[in-house]
Amino acid sequence: MSVVDNGRLQERLGESRLIAILRGSDVDATVAAARTLLDAGVLTLEIALTLDGAEEAIAQVVKDAPAGAMIGAGTALTPADVDRAVSAGAQFMVTPTLSQSVGYAVREGIGVLPGVYSPTEIQRGLDLGAAAVKLFPASGLGPGFIRAVREPLPHARIIPVGGVSVGSVGEYLEAGAFAVGVGGPLLGDAATPSGDLAALAARAAAFRRAVARP
Repeated sequence: MSVVDNGRLQERLGESRLIAILRGSDVDATVAAARTLLDAGVLTLEIALTLDGAEEAIAQVVKDAPAGAMIGAGTALTPADVDRAVSAGAQFMVTPTLSQSVGYAVREGIGVLPGVYSPTEIQRGLDLGAAAVKLFPASGLGPGFIRAVREPLPHARIIPVGGVSVGSVGEYLEAGAFAVGVGGPLLGDAATPSGDLAALAARAAAFRRAVARP
């Protein structure tokens, strides 16, 4: 797998509308959870670099990922983070803020989703050339914020992350969200050594149904 640029990342997210966020504490469990998600048809994954051994996890997941999958690296804060993630096989980057890694990734032709929290930051992230922006944490703002921001900024591609449940997916998409990013409500305990992968597969199916609704 090779990196995807911002145009391709934007296109793919517009189709799938779902990013699964894996912020685990164990490499083997994270890899197992990622494979379960891929088998369940959730093909866009973000593996956080906060995991000790994140590069190993990314490399293992990328190796076995099916055609059409996109594996990204989360919490990529610096150019060095971007470089080590790409070396492990990551295809795109996600950040919690408008960190220096955002401009670096754009210049290197690597798709990136920068974290934002205000209309100014949303526009700044898009001006930098990002595929879309990650509204984080979305739980403090809600679907109404996205709807309000997109009135003066109808071009804004906003992906809410943080507190998005299967029940609120429809509200966010109806408000104009470009896609949704989901961590805990989807992963549950699956990225831990004792995680329930069957329950993860069932939740993945539920989230896929939620994003597929008109």
